[in-house]
Amino acid sequence: MNSSTNTTNTTNTTNTTSSQALPELPRWRTLRRFAGNRLALIGALIIGLLIVLALAAPLLAHYDPIFDQDYGNLLAGPSAEHWLGTDDLGRDIYTRMLFGSRISLQAALISVGLAFSLGVPIGIVSGYYRGAVDAIVMRVVDALQAFPSLILALALAAALGGGFYNAMVAVGIGFTSSFVRLARGQAMTIRNLDYVMAARSIGAGHLRIMWRYILPNSLAPLVIQATFAMGTAIIAEAGLSYLGLGAKPEDPSWGSMLHIAQGYLNTTPMLAMWPGLAIFLVVLGFNLLGDGIREVFDPKLSR
Repeated sequence: MNSSTNTTNTTNTTNTTSSQALPELPRWRTLRRFAGNRLALIGALIIGLLIVLALAAPLLAHYDPIFDQDYGNLLAGPSAEHWLGTDDLGRDIYTRMLFGSRISLQAALISVGLAFSLGVPIGIVSGYYRGAVDAIVMRVVDALQAFPSLILALALAAALGGGFYNAMVAVGIGFTSSFVRLARGQAMTIRNLDYVMAARSIGAGHLRIMWRYILPNSLAPLVIQATFAMGTAIIAEAGLSYLGLGAKPEDPSWGSMLHIAQGYLNTTPMLAMWPGLAIFLVVLGFNLLGDGIREVFDPKLSR
């Protein structure tokens, strides 16, 4: 009896020890580290809410954001008919805020997507080959970075003729240089690592090495940079729309709404509060999310 009990206890102890000795999968370790950052979760929640509102805007809106104008309720406060009030033309602010989230999300995706798709390949090629190619690329990058990104975007948007998509192209070009520098630095480091040298020694071509080894191992800092850049892109789009170089004045852009609200700050300050608060929260969400992703990919920053 005692022998059987001892055998059972030994088996249970062995199973417990074995289960505790199992290594934690990298995927779960990554999720656990991200979930442990409350601020990052708040940022993810804000961005998730932005995406939901942008996609569901036609379903959640009560009016048309441009053509439905209630001239009997100009600059009205919140009511049962207009939850956030109306603007100077009687348009529903709640509806325009919903559709404005679509413009802001498009601004982030278009400009950062353009900068990423242009800057990363150029940076990797420049850092991998070095020599004359690297010298030419870096001189162009230095010239672009000599101007503040918003000033450069203003100049390019004016040269392209204004409009939302031209403005986003201008913002994307302004962001490209930072992605080129980051991708170049990663390529310069990875190209000399042992596994890249081994791949080269067995006959792997340059394109294969850049695609198979350098790009995947460079994605972590590039994704972090892209997350922060999306918040900056939303501010840039709002600034360009505010100045008349982005979305059309009648479009429900948060920047255009701020431009309209500036003339009524003394009488109707709520008109400026809603788009300003939305820009603040969305940019804060992207920054918190970027910090969380950076902590996930850098264990030294874990708390």
